[in-house]
Amino acid sequence: MKKVVVLGMGLCVALAFSSCKSNESAYKRAYEKAKQQELAEAANAAETTAPAEPAPVVEPAPVTTPVETTAPVREERVELVSGNGLKAYSVICGSFGVKANADGLKTWLDNEGYNAKVVYNAERNMYRVAVESFDTRSEAVRARDAFKAKYPNRDDFQEAWLLSRVY
Repeated sequence: MKKVVVLGMGLCVALAFSSCKSNESAYKRAYEKAKQQELAEAANAAETTAPAEPAPVVEPAPVTTPVETTAPVREERVELVSGNGLKAYSVICGSFGVKANADGLKTWLDNEGYNAKVVYNAERNMYRVAVESFDTRSEAVRARDAFKAKYPNRDDFQEAWLLSRVY
């Protein structure tokens, strides 16, 4: 009787080990397949972007588009939380769901010489950090571009945008 039980348990253990395959090989196969696809895509991109004969360089005539029409503006109903002098157009460099984070960025900007403001959008429950605020759209566009140029290595500041305050 004991021999049958031991033999049965041995058979169960043998089946358990033989049927369990390591998941590592499945992950490794998926990784290798993705890597091969990535290399194939890179090779295809290199083939399609093979250098052709350079076209003659022709300088286009300068376009004098007014600054106001080239910059998108997001309209939001906001209220001033901290800072002073919120005007019609603001350069927004940060958006936060937590007020403490917005206050931290405002403090940093104030130390950099800006008169930063924190505004609150109740519809989206977001705190926006405004670097500067202006009466006209063109002034705001110029300030946004200057701000981006001052911090070229800050990816978060490169996404600065314009906010038009809705009353």
